[in-house]
Amino acid sequence: MKIATYNINGIKARLPRLKEWLEETRPAVACLQEVKSQDKDFPASEFEELGYQAIWHGQKAFNGVAILADTKAGYSAKEVQRGLGIDGPKEGEGEQARYLEVDVTRESSTCRIVCIYLPNGNPQPGPKFDYKLAWMEKLRGRMAQIWESEVPAAVLGDFNVIPEDDDVFSVKAMASDALMQPESRAAYARLLADGWTDALRTHNPRGGVWTYWDYQAGAWQRDHGFRIDHILLSPELADRLVSVGVDREHRGREKASDHAPTWAKLNF
Repeated sequence: MKIATYNINGIKARLPRLKEWLEETRPAVACLQEVKSQDKDFPASEFEELGYQAIWHGQKAFNGVAILADTKAGYSAKEVQRGLGIDGPKEGEGEQARYLEVDVTRESSTCRIVCIYLPNGNPQPGPKFDYKLAWMEKLRGRMAQIWESEVPAAVLGDFNVIPEDDDVFSVKAMASDALMQPESRAAYARLLADGWTDALRTHNPRGGVWTYWDYQAGAWQRDHGFRIDHILLSPELADRLVSVGVDREHRGREKASDHAPTWAKLNF
């Protein structure tokens, strides 16, 4: 079973690249972030033609998450929860589309899949950074509930956290960014301390693996990237981890997202 996370940075702009990736790599489950589409405009039929069932939680112009399940391979998805019940940083804004939780089933086996797009938090300090930390605490609470249920589970997405110094091309360049603040890193570390396994780190203990390269300043060409897309596994899935990787080549394609797809293969 191959599960993957991919911040596509706008589903309308990147649809050809997204479909291309799905056809070439065929993940059983794909978690998408920054869909940037209202629910009514989500192109579900495009994925159905490829043999994928889609469940999505959209928002106009910003945010948005979706989960695709490969029906051709016998997988189906059923929504469990959308949202964490936390309003955005602006007064009266309401909740942003950043969290989607489903059960993915094939034959008699079921796996809980959570797709997240964690707040960026910049500029910091300020209300956006406070919102980031509050959102992470809400996420931790929900992840604890899932962990305690002992269901095989994976939390995938753009966490907007650079966990370690060896997860970034230059510590100095990102030192003032919300992605690398001690508070952000500590909140991420608490998730791991609660019993979750960072799949990519497990197979790459020395770091140096990037999942994101900015569009600015020739970051891709200079390999100035960092790791912010993560796959966290519950104990029931961590024991079944076979391999992990980043489809780095897709970042270099024409009109690509600034993120590369990140995946894990599991004996499930």
